Amino acid sequence: MSYQALYRKYRPKDFSSVKGQDHIVTTLTNQIQADRIGHAYLFCGTRGTGKTTVAKIFAKAVNCENPGPDGPCGECAMCRAIDEQSSMNVVEIDAASNNRVDDIRQVIDEVQYSPAEGRFKVYIIDEVHMLSTSAFNALLKTLEEPPSYLIFILATTEAHKIPLTILSRCQRYDFKRISVDTIAMRLRELLDQEGIEAEDRALTYIARQADGALRDGLSLLEQCISFYFGEKLTYENVLKVLGAVDHSVYHELLEALMANRVEGVINVVGRMVEQGKDLTQFVNEFVWYLRNLLVVKTADDVGQLVDMSEENLQELTRYAEQIETEVIFRYIRVLSSLAADMKYGNNKRVMLEVAMIRLCRPQMEQDYDSLIQRMHNLEQLNEDLQTALSSGTLTVASGMDGENSAQPPVPQKEIRPEAVPDDVRDVVANWKQILSRVSQVCRSMLLDVRLSVSDAGKMVMAFSQATPTEYFKKEENQQELIEAAGQLTGKEISLDVRYVENRREMNALPELRNIIKNVEIEMLD
Repeated sequence: MSYQALYRKYRPKDFSSVKGQDHIVTTLTNQIQADRIGHAYLFCGTRGTGKTTVAKIFAKAVNCENPGPDGPCGECAMCRAIDEQSSMNVVEIDAASNNRVDDIRQVIDEVQYSPAEGRFKVYIIDEVHMLSTSAFNALLKTLEEPPSYLIFILATTEAHKIPLTILSRCQRYDFKRISVDTIAMRLRELLDQEGIEAEDRALTYIARQADGALRDGLSLLEQCISFYFGEKLTYENVLKVLGAVDHSVYHELLEALMANRVEGVINVVGRMVEQGKDLTQFVNEFVWYLRNLLVVKTADDVGQLVDMSEENLQELTRYAEQIETEVIFRYIRVLSSLAADMKYGNNKRVMLEVAMIRLCRPQMEQDYDSLIQRMHNLEQLNEDLQTALSSGTLTVASGMDGENSAQPPVPQKEIRPEAVPDDVRDVVANWKQILSRVSQVCRSMLLDVRLSVSDAGKMVMAFSQATPTEYFKKEENQQELIEAAGQLTGKEISLDVRYVENRREMNALPELRNIIKNVEIEMLD
């Protein structure tokens, strides 16, 4: 007998062998046992999740002479005939190549004849969304008033392309992506039957690369087995065959990005090119690595959310303590956009290197995430300088003659009188001039502020968003605004930063800028 691919050799023969679709299997089994079988079914879901397989099992089960709890018995004459593809009761049609109205009319002519044996005539139309509009219209009448012995099973990966008139006449079943654990467990069962040894890490990695499709997982497994035929399938071998990258490379790349070392990220990309790695896959896997980093950064219990070894998880936890959440968001945003563009790009290496340089140079962009990263870089630089000064490893250069050179005087902070409510109004009246004296980041945080004055004489800054509120809760950020107002008015103002989520409460606060503007208009009148 000629060799069969694993996904064909181990295709489920009954419902008990179907993995990851328990909700569908249970419903169909109950229908068969209760003899409440519909006339039209629509199986939706991504590739490799079992749509056609379940359709064939169901077609056997409704014609089986001795159906059981798991569907067809597999031993009666009808089951054997359907397995051997010699039965006229089950007809498979590929709508991708038979999508014309004439093809469907031929089907309609055939369904007028009842089955010579068995109970039902089952038509399985795969990729049904490929049918033309005329073909759908021709099929519609038969779906609406089918003969009692006829069952249509329509399978598709793109249910949104099915006309509503067809959808409304079908029982719809959505096939879910199969979990990594379920795929890995199935791979282990098949390897035990084949007598092949494999590491659990290797099977888990293959299952993750399958992206919820068991058929893809079997194809990848077969590829790895063929390359290392007769050997134990190890994690390292799987990485080599599938062109994947070990986590240590992602650790190295993340460190280079966090340190803004362009030469470091370029070297990593160069090594991937030399090793023949698929750069699109490399980007997608690094995005998943950053997803895990984001989960570790933001979630409390990551044991069930991050699938990696304890060693890599500890390393990821260490990085999560050193990087801001907004920076991770920026990395994911830029690289996700890159992965989409690389599908149609000619020079993928250049595209990847340009994106990496953008990540290392946030000053090249003006979006919010980039501003946050620039602030983070400045804070890190300040911490490094403070550490160097305290340890004595950083010295300040002086003139040629150390004894006679005059040290520049340390500027003293100007002592200003404390502002009263009238002074706060003066500050608000000159708000545009004050904004011109603060940094761009500070100005961007003040775009949606509502200014008022409290009974204690403090300038109230109310925000409807959490990010600018947290920004001005920090004393150093408040001080920048206080200093700019002091230089202009000669008064020391105090700030009352508030987060007002309720829009009604926000509108209830008096807006000083509007009040001052109205007063000026009245004076002119």
